[in-house]
Amino acid sequence: MNISIAGYSFHGLVGQGAMNIFGYLESCRYRYHLQTADIWAGLMGRDPDVYLQEQAIDRVVHAVRERGLTVVNYHADGCHVWEDDATKRQQHLDLATRHIAAAEKLGAKTIRIDTGGHDRHWSSEQFDVISNQYRIWSKRAADNGYRIGPETHWGTDNFADNQMQLAHAVDSPGYGILLHMGKETGLPLDEYDSLLAPFAMHTHLTQVTCETRLKTALRILIDANYAGCFGVEHHSAKNEYAEVAAQLGAVQRVYGNLFASQASDQSRAGG
Repeated sequence: MNISIAGYSFHGLVGQGAMNIFGYLESCRYRYHLQTADIWAGLMGRDPDVYLQEQAIDRVVHAVRERGLTVVNYHADGCHVWEDDATKRQQHLDLATRHIAAAEKLGAKTIRIDTGGHDRHWSSEQFDVISNQYRIWSKRAADNGYRIGPETHWGTDNFADNQMQLAHAVDSPGYGILLHMGKETGLPLDEYDSLLAPFAMHTHLTQVTCETRLKTALRILIDANYAGCFGVEHHSAKNEYAEVAAQLGAVQRVYGNLFASQASDQSRAGG
């Protein structure tokens, strides 16, 4: 199966100075025996003016290639589309453009940049600015063989109806959402995931999802013909190496059992 570890899973170690992008890539390949990298830009440093320099990105590209990894997602914070202040919006756009260039150089299959907005719904002005920006980015993404979009992450992004409205407005093969599964927004969790699974380009499976409803969550993705990577994300900032291993093992076990059960059912039906 195609599985990855969201880089944010190690934010506790990053905060302690005990993990960086190179330690993360080494861990993915040799501790967890994966062939994927799911890069949170925070792994590369605190100052994008430093870690987005060409030579710095080149070192990361080399490290990815040296380990035979595929970058299945690149997620960047602090460059969301909407800010009320036009000057700040432009600053965010400039930073997002640099992150996109870095992700392209890394060969990322998907890129997550949030929409912005803190209310239940976007205003007409917000929606026009946000949807137009994703149309521009999605055209670039489609032309270069990857997908880009927001995450069900924070603020207005979190709500399924907003995400569906935006996806229909952008309407591009280069667009998708990073589905952080099981968000608490007032909808039943299964309904929330089912509504958004058809638009998912990548996923975050949290510890809560892995421990309480993993079989259902994976079945929702499978039934929606989800073709992306199953990305696990840990949030506690404690005992991260072991907790991530536990989540990985849970996803691999439940996913394997789902397909073993399906194969058994088909065998009985054929017999």
